[in-house]
Amino acid sequence: MAAKKTSRKKASKKASKSKSSKAKKTSARKTRKRTAKKAKSRNRSASAREKDPRGGLTAAGRKAIARKQGADLRPGVTKKESEMTPQEMRRKGSWAVRFYGRAKLPPLVDAKGRPTRHALSAHAWGEPVPKTVAAARRIAAKGERLLARYRRAKSGD
Repeated sequence: MAAKKTSRKKASKKASKSKSSKAKKTSARKTRKRTAKKAKSRNRSASAREKDPRGGLTAAGRKAIARKQGADLRPGVTKKESEMTPQEMRRKGSWAVRFYGRAKLPPLVDAKGRPTRHALSAHAWGEPVPKTVAAARRIAAKGERLLARYRRAKSGD
């Protein structure tokens, strides 16, 4: 009887060892994945950290341009029209006309159909990302309306 008991113990130890080694392997795999993700985010170049992947510049990007060129860049105006000050109307209106009111627009989508940085800048200003020239022109028309509204508010003061 004693021999059978020891064999059972050995068998149960082997089973528990195999379970724990499997658990270790999966946790090690998960850890590798996590560290790989962290490494990817850490390995982004300085210029990549300065660009927001959804469009526009990050705070670090605006700070870097201020350092290099002395420019005082501010984030885009994303407020509703009713909440904008006249200065914000002027800023957003001039941005929209400057970017999307050109006679010849730069490409809005790349070869794979993804929006270009030019198109993504609309997101940084609280506008839908244009995929067609007509959509870009709608943003430019909104900019014209904002500038007209700014001029009316300015003359009324």
